[in-house]
Amino acid sequence: MTRTTQPAGPTTTRPRTSTLDRAVLMRLAATEYERFSTMLATLDARDWSRPTECPDWDVRAMAGHVLGMAEMAASIREMVRQQSAAKKRGGLPIDALTAVQVDKNAALSVQELIDRFAVVGPRAARARRRTPGLIRRRSLPDQQNVGGVSETWTFGFLIDTILTRDPWMHRIDISRATERPLELTADHDGVLVKDVVNEWAARHGKPCSLRLRGAAGGSWTFGAGGPALDLDAIDFCRTLSGREPATDLLAPQVPF
Repeated sequence: MTRTTQPAGPTTTRPRTSTLDRAVLMRLAATEYERFSTMLATLDARDWSRPTECPDWDVRAMAGHVLGMAEMAASIREMVRQQSAAKKRGGLPIDALTAVQVDKNAALSVQELIDRFAVVGPRAARARRRTPGLIRRRSLPDQQNVGGVSETWTFGFLIDTILTRDPWMHRIDISRATERPLELTADHDGVLVKDVVNEWAARHGKPCSLRLRGAAGGSWTFGAGGPALDLDAIDFCRTLSGREPATDLLAPQVPF
């Protein structure tokens, strides 16, 4: 697909909101939980201890985090419990929260983790879909750090967008760590990547053209006269997530 638009300008101080249609966002959420669950079921005994690109996390710890995040999304009571435990732990809020999730699920056997995610994933998708607009329009109480820049998010941006990007990126991490095939389709991963591309372009606000290769890729032009970038779609997203060093237009990070 090719898109030509004017650059949207630098990110403003207004709370960040989701930009895709909510029905699309909820379809992406349900599909991503399903694909993550399927990937976990394909891993063998040796895969779970393999290191990932996230410091201090092997595949087992990463899966425990993703399960914990889905459990938080599926239950208000569990959300309150995890947030309270993270505050007691101290440090950066997101680091404390993910540590709580890893610790919470560390005692599960591999099969218990796989089975638990198969149940919790659909519950998390339903709970996210049922979150009322009154809550989604509210701003999170704490600012979020994105590439060293503090910004405000709405609950809707977290619930509708970030909670799908997170397992998606970790599915990529696990695929790379285990050398397992990564399922990619235009109607799912391509839509996720397109959303990331548009957010990235709005964040840097400069003219450019972008060609992303692969099943999740596409071509876009923002403004006129800017540089041309050509790279793999997954590598593009990994770079924007901070997993790869970046300069120039790829330096602005996008949250996952």
